[in-house]
Amino acid sequence: MQKPSVPKGTRDFSPVEMNRRQYIFDTVKEVFRLYGFSPLETPAMENLSTLLGKYGDEGDKLLFKILNSGDYGAGLDDEEVRSASKICEKGLRYDLTVPFARYVVQHQNEIVFPFKRYQIQPVWRADRPQKGRYREFYQCDVDIIGSRSLLGEVELVKIVADVFARLGIKVVLKINNRKILYGIAETIGHADKMTDITVAIDKLEKIGAENVNAELRERGIDDKAIAMLQPILELAGDNMTKLNKLESILAGSETGLAGIDEMRTLFGYMADSGIDLSTELDLSLARGLNYYTGAIFEVKACDYAIGSICGGGRYDNLTGIFGLPDVSGVGISFGADRIYDVLSGLELFPEDVDCSTRLLFMNMGGEEEKASLTLLSQVRKTGIPAEIYPENAKMKKQMEYANRRAIPFVAIIGSRELEQRRATVKNMRTGEQCDVPFESVPEFVKQ
Repeated sequence: MQKPSVPKGTRDFSPVEMNRRQYIFDTVKEVFRLYGFSPLETPAMENLSTLLGKYGDEGDKLLFKILNSGDYGAGLDDEEVRSASKICEKGLRYDLTVPFARYVVQHQNEIVFPFKRYQIQPVWRADRPQKGRYREFYQCDVDIIGSRSLLGEVELVKIVADVFARLGIKVVLKINNRKILYGIAETIGHADKMTDITVAIDKLEKIGAENVNAELRERGIDDKAIAMLQPILELAGDNMTKLNKLESILAGSETGLAGIDEMRTLFGYMADSGIDLSTELDLSLARGLNYYTGAIFEVKACDYAIGSICGGGRYDNLTGIFGLPDVSGVGISFGADRIYDVLSGLELFPEDVDCSTRLLFMNMGGEEEKASLTLLSQVRKTGIPAEIYPENAKMKKQMEYANRRAIPFVAIIGSRELEQRRATVKNMRTGEQCDVPFESVPEFVKQ
């Protein structure tokens, strides 16, 4: 007999887990809508031509490719079968940003720019499963496309602050700029190796300086350049102090200085907006995705050890590869699965988030059952999730059901209650019982 299982890196979600995940999605959606963003969905699969080359060499290796349907491979020789392009023309989406850019280009005549959209859907990566890293996971993206204004970045920072304040997670926002990273690569004499440098230094926190230096050497960066890079990555002080020090170090790089100016402007906007959020200029932050061109962000939980739970940045040329040049965008993505792990690990989920039913009617059978069904309909009309136990079983069994489902209230309508038209409503958390007139039960449960 086959043992039931799911593919590694994927998971089933129980009703309790789904209630908690829905709490995250609802919180994020509420904030997105508050800032004027509209919902969007794209297909789970995209043409490989859409996906390849947008995430760097390492990202391309993590794409899940989909075999062409039917007997497409029949009649191909061994060499043709070994060529993925012959039998795979589609892939599962790696993120939501590239499909979004494809959508914008495809529907450019229907869109009002600047276009503000949010998207909450699963993505897939052929990664090695481990704690906090899955092959199938949800992203909650929010993007503004069609404007180069740094006010877009400020809006995203405000959204980050608002979302995590509502969730009760203490976070730090790490921020950098790809122009600054290019300036650093240019200053140490390896502008042509910027991608290699950023991919390596982005791993600094994970693998340490010594291993990063070893990888830089493997990527063709000489020891002199590595020695010049070290003090830059280790710059100390507050955000403005770091920028002032960088200004003298990158004095010969026009692109690097432009990045410094952008960061000064952004930090100024953030100060003027009174954003209550811990923010750190992190020069090792690179975000290896090739499409970022300006400010880049990552959010880390302060009180729970896990990777970044949110990240994004500015991209100026992403739509250009689909035939629509000079359309700049900025976006950020909330990792719902890692946020779930943080909320769970820190026990920050609200007490009532696990209960999908607020009120359970005990089933006493006969006329009492009929009265319970009538009152059940009235309770539901007021918006309270409620149900009735399906059988006239022993009271102990019905109470155990309510406890195991974490239902906070039960209503009992027996012969005495039916005669007096007053339900016995029990608070399952405190054990307190009250006699409540039938017509007052909805208001009692709400309060």
